[in-house]
Amino acid sequence: MDLTNPLIVQSDRTVLLEVASPKSGDARVALARFAELEKSPEHVHTYRIGPLSLWNAAAAGLTADDVADTLATYAKYPVPASLLVDVREQMQRYGRLRLVRADDGDLVLTASAADVAVLEEVARDRHVAVLLGARVDERHWTVRLGDRGTLKQTLLRLGWPPDDQAGYSDGTALEALQLGCELRSYQRDAVGAWWAGGSTAGGNGVLVLPCGAGKTVIGLAALARTGEHTLVLATSIVAARQWISELFEKTDVDPDLVGEYSGERKQVRPITVATYQVVTWRDPNVPEDADLTAVHPHLGLFDQQRWGLIVYDEVHLLPAPVFRVTARIQAVRRLGLTATLVREDGRESDVFSLIGPKRYDAPWRELEQQGWIAPAVCTEVRVELPDAERMPYATADPRARYRLAATSAAKLPVLEQLVARHRGDRVLVIGQYLDQLREVARLLDAPAVTGQTAQSVREERFGDFRDGRLPVLVVSKVANFSLDLPEANVLVQLSAAFGSRQEEAQRLGRILRPKADGGQAHFYTVVARETVDQEFAAKRQRFLAEQGYAYAIVDAEVATEGQPPDPPDAAASPR
Repeated sequence: MDLTNPLIVQSDRTVLLEVASPKSGDARVALARFAELEKSPEHVHTYRIGPLSLWNAAAAGLTADDVADTLATYAKYPVPASLLVDVREQMQRYGRLRLVRADDGDLVLTASAADVAVLEEVARDRHVAVLLGARVDERHWTVRLGDRGTLKQTLLRLGWPPDDQAGYSDGTALEALQLGCELRSYQRDAVGAWWAGGSTAGGNGVLVLPCGAGKTVIGLAALARTGEHTLVLATSIVAARQWISELFEKTDVDPDLVGEYSGERKQVRPITVATYQVVTWRDPNVPEDADLTAVHPHLGLFDQQRWGLIVYDEVHLLPAPVFRVTARIQAVRRLGLTATLVREDGRESDVFSLIGPKRYDAPWRELEQQGWIAPAVCTEVRVELPDAERMPYATADPRARYRLAATSAAKLPVLEQLVARHRGDRVLVIGQYLDQLREVARLLDAPAVTGQTAQSVREERFGDFRDGRLPVLVVSKVANFSLDLPEANVLVQLSAAFGSRQEEAQRLGRILRPKADGGQAHFYTVVARETVDQEFAAKRQRFLAEQGYAYAIVDAEVATEGQPPDPPDAAASPR
């Protein structure tokens, strides 16, 4: 028993972290490898040790002894023996069943001699039975190649996630491609964890790194390591063109080998960069119950080349049709890149099954301390609803209340003063509602970029912002992802997608690129007090709290006086 330790480990698989402890930072980093943050109020954060987090840990090479050692090292009181038993049994479930290739090339579901009963149990499940072919013997069932992904999803839902060791079909070879930049140490580690020596244990999975840490470079390194035709899926045309620009800048690739597959161009080449929007476009003239590629004709792109690698950028946004087609192409190497595996639709288990488990996770604060991403101060500024807005808010339908609070006129004077305070900085103002953003653009006399802005105009305005000709830019959620504005160092968030944790992380990521002068980044979120806006803000901040970021909570009057706030003490005033 050590009362100076920060963890209280409970038998219901919850772990309480006392953030005032001087050991809380180290404990949080160690705990995040196998537990998920559930709540992060001021003084005690609550984590849960769940099956998926333990299976991800097991896939990354963590053992039950490693988990037990971490808990024992940081626990204030003795760790319940029953929890350690549960952890060991849950982690041992991963890989008890395996998908392998037989000598004749057939796909086989197998188990060790000690696990024949497990194989028999799952084979009798009606959802699994329809996915199995002939029984070879008591330890081996054949599986149709096209059912590989669906079987993995089904087994995971039964609590028996298989280890897929069936390997990959060769894609069409690519001309030798060399990186023209040196990878940082964590980037090398990430690629190495994904590739795993080229064995069947590697070549699939997700790498989790903060925005600004160079995930695109990691994707290029994986492409070079694979050496085969590659399909990259990006979130937008802007993101796709940034991938192409990075390819040209950081590799010796022949430009004729690179194609863009978007709403504007349909180029299929050895390295093709496509957008999620175009590949999931739905033909309105085709019934929804028709074949998948008839409903979404551009999904045929997955079959137009013998791809050796598919890169899923911002994998936490993967649309359902892409999940479905990915289930059919499990013989292709797959790499998911993201800043957070949080999915608001709860489909993290499908990412695990179809893209692969989490292979690498770089703590945000650790990379900040090493100087790879900019240090950031997070501030929640609370405003009062004006009397004229309070009654309409109180009497509104619950579904309408968030919009009323998020677009309160009380936020505008605060915004004006924050922008004035940061004169000389590069400021992004971001929001969810177009009418609010149009009003803000008029107020600040600044241009706006939204989903309605023509692509050419977007690129021009982003270019002007990068070059310093525009010090302030108003943006909608189109700027949430894969937008390279390295000198942006201030972001003011007026409204968001309700309680979306992944959106909060992505928005902070817009200002985390290392600054040329080594300067500080400032992230402000302006919130209407005593409304659902405040409640959703607390939910949005959970993921960043897990990464060690603390939100200073201030009144509007404090936020708009004097100098920008100093970084809050993460141990003393977190959110």
